[in-house]
Amino acid sequence: MLKYIYIFLTGLAIAFYSCSPNTNSDSVKDELPEIFPDYKNVTIPYNIAPLNFKMQGNVDGIALRIENKSGNYIAVKGTDHISIPAKNWSNLLELSKGSEISFTVFAKENDKWVEYKPFPVSVSADPIDYGIAYRLIAPGYELYSKMGIYQRELASYNQETIIENTLLTGSCINCHSFRLTDPDDMSLHIRGQKGGTILATDGDVKILNTKTPKTISNFVYPFWHPSGDYLTYSVNNIQQVFHETKDKRVEVIDSESDLIVYDVNKNETLYCDKIMTKDHFETFPSFSPDGKKLYFCAAEAKQMPMQYQDVRYNLCSIDFDPATGTFGNEVDTLFNAAAIEKSITFPRPSPDGKYIMFTLVDYGNFSIWHKEADLYLLDLESGDVQPLEAANSDDTESYHSWSSNSRWFVFSSRRINGLYTRPYISHLDENGQASKAFLLPQKNPEYYEELLFSYNIPEFINKEVELNVRTVEHLANTEGTNVAQRE
Repeated sequence: MLKYIYIFLTGLAIAFYSCSPNTNSDSVKDELPEIFPDYKNVTIPYNIAPLNFKMQGNVDGIALRIENKSGNYIAVKGTDHISIPAKNWSNLLELSKGSEISFTVFAKENDKWVEYKPFPVSVSADPIDYGIAYRLIAPGYELYSKMGIYQRELASYNQETIIENTLLTGSCINCHSFRLTDPDDMSLHIRGQKGGTILATDGDVKILNTKTPKTISNFVYPFWHPSGDYLTYSVNNIQQVFHETKDKRVEVIDSESDLIVYDVNKNETLYCDKIMTKDHFETFPSFSPDGKKLYFCAAEAKQMPMQYQDVRYNLCSIDFDPATGTFGNEVDTLFNAAAIEKSITFPRPSPDGKYIMFTLVDYGNFSIWHKEADLYLLDLESGDVQPLEAANSDDTESYHSWSSNSRWFVFSSRRINGLYTRPYISHLDENGQASKAFLLPQKNPEYYEELLFSYNIPEFINKEVELNVRTVEHLANTEGTNVAQRE
């Protein structure tokens, strides 16, 4: 077994190691260091990129010693931030699976080295998926500007482009969705004068014209059936309104909305009168892992936009038979949020079928601009609903998705500055308890402070997404395939 991991670097980071923690420090503080990102007391997978960070405030130098319980350690020194070499980090995490590693931070302040109180980081033996896919979008309100869908390998800092709207001038690219984290089955929308719904299945790519005589709009919010034979979409009449107060900026509302299921193999839209009602708004659908239930949000219809603050969505479900493509006769309410003057959005079942995670807000269903938005967990066996307190913050927690093993979830949060959404990751243990969330690591800790784009719709992927953008460009300039409706 490797006993010591030495690092000899040049430039900003050089070798820094000692036989005891106090050897290179002039004084010791009985307090934890203020670092960004805040990685203190988090739980991480053993296959995650290094947790590089910087000190908050001005320092003349920074150093770090990371040690596991067997005495294996990494020691690094830098000028303004810590950059942990990837290979040494990976080796140490592999040796520390299911245990803790200790971070001891040293800062050079007024020409003297100060040692801070060490903090633990738990290294889970539960692996995380290959990566995440997300949209990067400027914080504009009316113009599409530049945007794209990108993918990031979680074991490294490598980010690659899946597709950008520079492919089609004046278009909006949004709502990417994968079947059970598998990018071989993918759906996304291209909005604008050209485009439609892109459907990629096992290398075959086509574009759909999804407006039918029976629906109020093109397909909007998607979710794959586990079989890959169906997708469920909402169809929405969406409006954007602006607040006059400085504490609130934008509100996105539905004046009407319904749900449909699309049969991939037959190119047909399936309808159910129970989830296409005039007296309710239905939106944000998702299938259960066994494919036999359709979960969704439903609210009593109100006059919009005048009564937008009175719209509150409950968590509901209806049976679905994948063999026949038919629906049950009753809609069940799984959690009555309206009864406690709250509203539910983004219900996402865990792949193991144990839980549904959702975002809870005061009203409405578009939580991204709701400061009070928090993540909650419904235990499908007991019916208990609990906030994910360790993962939540005092600012917005919104869109979220599960890893393929149901042990990790990624979500968007505005906790850094209240303006830009950033991706956070948290671990869920076998008892349904979430760990403190950590910010997606970047090579340079200044990355998020310099990035003028928000992360949108983070989705786990179990391998690299391969989408032929030239094929998409060609299809977007065609009329596409009209979706049929089942009679």
